[in-house]
Amino acid sequence: MDRREFLNVLAIAAAAGLPIASRDALAAGEDSTLYDVPAFGNVSLLHMTDCHAQLLPIYFREPNVNLGIAGSSGKAPHLVGDRLLKAYGVKAGSAQAHAFSYLDFDRAAKAYGKVGGFAHLASLVKSLKAARPGALLLDGGDTWQGSATALWSKGQDMVDACLQLGVDVMTAHWEFTLGQDRVKQIVENDFKGKVDFVAQNVVTADFGDAVFKPYVIRPINGIPVAIVGQAFPYTPIANPRHMVADWTFGIREEELQKQVNEARGKGAQVVVLLSHNGMDVDLKLASRVTGIDAILGGHTHDGVPQPVEVKNAAGTTLVTNAGSNGKFLGVLDFDVKGGRISGWKYRLLPVFANLIKPDAAMASLIARIRGPHEAKLAEKLAVTEGLLYRRGNFNGTVDQVILDALMKVKDAQVAFSPGFRWGTTLLPGQAITMDHVMDWTAITYPYTTVNEFTGEMIKTILEDVCDNLFNPDPYYQQGGDMVRVGGLTYTCTPGAGMGKRISDMRLAGKPIDAGRKYKVAGWAPVAEGAQGEPVWDVVTKYLRDVKTVKPVKLNLPKLVGMEGNAGIA
Repeated sequence: MDRREFLNVLAIAAAAGLPIASRDALAAGEDSTLYDVPAFGNVSLLHMTDCHAQLLPIYFREPNVNLGIAGSSGKAPHLVGDRLLKAYGVKAGSAQAHAFSYLDFDRAAKAYGKVGGFAHLASLVKSLKAARPGALLLDGGDTWQGSATALWSKGQDMVDACLQLGVDVMTAHWEFTLGQDRVKQIVENDFKGKVDFVAQNVVTADFGDAVFKPYVIRPINGIPVAIVGQAFPYTPIANPRHMVADWTFGIREEELQKQVNEARGKGAQVVVLLSHNGMDVDLKLASRVTGIDAILGGHTHDGVPQPVEVKNAAGTTLVTNAGSNGKFLGVLDFDVKGGRISGWKYRLLPVFANLIKPDAAMASLIARIRGPHEAKLAEKLAVTEGLLYRRGNFNGTVDQVILDALMKVKDAQVAFSPGFRWGTTLLPGQAITMDHVMDWTAITYPYTTVNEFTGEMIKTILEDVCDNLFNPDPYYQQGGDMVRVGGLTYTCTPGAGMGKRISDMRLAGKPIDAGRKYKVAGWAPVAEGAQGEPVWDVVTKYLRDVKTVKPVKLNLPKLVGMEGNAGIA
């Protein structure tokens, strides 16, 4: 989009009723060239990831806690707030500062408006592709899950939207929670001849045969470009194993090296890994596997403005992560000469709905998808007086509402809620609708549970999840944030060893007794055959009863040893 086109978009936004303050804010300073991204070189890749089925523009707050441990401390992606802005030279108070940080979120969100939305994303993709003939659009996964319509249609709404968007290559994670049969059905029918679904690290459990294509080689302006797929390696651990009973996953580093070498041997002059590992895993992988020019990463929802350049035995690999919820679109341009990359440029573009005219065809499709459900989705359940968000290593106000609902409705002393990173943000004064509740809870295993756990078992659970998050070796980090805890207070020492991070657990100020049993409510059990009331029913009951959600007080652990960490504000 050149400057004239950009100003034309501003004029369209003004005509559509964009508030004067928002137009002025977005047009000020360097933000006036936000979408002025001149084409560079001869190979271009557009990258989206972790949209979590958000078809419409939303608010989404970035975390103020994203701790880096051991070798990752003080480095991307474990930078938040001012430290992140300073590291990448982002001007405080700008549109990009709002996109990449949690700072002054309420005010900035009102000034700059919502982000994402597939109709707006479609317009941006078309504009960038028009300036970059042959460019490919890559989808890093977590696309078919995260909303009511995605759940109710078994992902079909997002499949149709991605086909309309023009996705060329895809890998996956939450897609697998629709079940292996449904995934294969989509790949072999809807995507046939249109979208390459790649995942080198998914093989059959019996003979180790590839389930999907490991990579695809696509020519871009006559240059062979290999896109290797890396699905989330811990899917059968983080999600129910029975949903992918016939498949095994894993990082499969040695096999990945073979696939990269094979693609190079077939003439690929550029090799890119489309990854859903999470950024810390990708950074380690990039230091050990050679021949990959760039890793376009997802899973951890980190919006990182520029790639990290990782050196390895044969050269350098660029490692990126493109945020979540349709909020960003990555643009990676290579200049390839004589079979080698001679230069590159990268931009991670925030998708400001107020600045981009929605694509008519995509808007029409979204209206058809949502139309039959609008009345149900629009049901007003309560009003929030405070900011509701989900992100952060230990808790978010959305999660706290879910915890409070579980304890109240299930009459439990303690509540656990998974450390999911997806879920839209609500500003103070907004109505909480059924649409929002489903954005926070829409999964295929939504059952609530009530169990009696001993104090010892509670500690074991917390220690296990904490190790998944803070193990100093990224290959042992299995994704997600810390389980959210209601009712119970505790101290956490992230830098301690396995089994030694959790201490001083208390209930109502009294120490937890290791041998005593406590009533614990939770949701999202991974065991096959699990049953229970869907969590969205529990949350809606709670919201209808309270009617107004007062500013939420977060139940957070006392942290030890994290003073000065760049990942905590």
